[in-house]
Amino acid sequence: MRLLIVEDEKKTGEYLKKGLTESSYTVDLADNGVDGLHQAMSEEYDLILLDVMLPKLNGWQILQTLRSNQINIPVLMLTARDQIEDRVKGLELGADDYLVKPFAFVELLARIRNILKRNAKTNVATDTTIQIENLQLDLLRRRAYRDNESINLTAKEFSLLELLMQRKGEVLSRSLIASQVWDMNFDSDTNVIDVAIRRLRNKVDKPYEPKLIHTIRGMGYVLDIINENDNL
Repeated sequence: MRLLIVEDEKKTGEYLKKGLTESSYTVDLADNGVDGLHQAMSEEYDLILLDVMLPKLNGWQILQTLRSNQINIPVLMLTARDQIEDRVKGLELGADDYLVKPFAFVELLARIRNILKRNAKTNVATDTTIQIENLQLDLLRRRAYRDNESINLTAKEFSLLELLMQRKGEVLSRSLIASQVWDMNFDSDTNVIDVAIRRLRNKVDKPYEPKLIHTIRGMGYVLDIINENDNL
């Protein structure tokens, strides 16, 4: 497995590279945003460890550029900022996980393994497409279509839509969605899931008919053909 670390703190970068190399990963290191983005877009990586506060180009900008160019390499954000809004921003932009400094190296290894395992499961899907009404998901190419029109989704939005479509008609709680899509537990007062659903709805449902993604009050979300007036 080949990893890219984008970290401007020299000691931290070298420490992570040494530890991950000793854990049998092949590791490249970039110490600024411009070099990190160039390597991420020109080389093949299984995962990127991306610091937020970087010289020349910050982690948010790098992540946004990757996702806007349909580069869906898993990204684990590393930052000293432990604000809810920062975590929400990273997840909205398409990060796969978020780790706050300082952290234990064993936790980093566990997060990396979980992301890689989750990504591997997605890549070996036996059914290559899922279709519900005029909404189609191509699992191999990681593309979504509605009325045969391509929909530009981030990696996380695609995973969220895939979960909803695979469990059509089943009401999924916020905590279940958080654990399945982000492999994380969120506090009950965090609106990460609501924000993600709203963004997905705006892309997948708002311009089209019939509406497929519905809110079931006090319970969660469901993808199905139902009458919104029937929601509790």
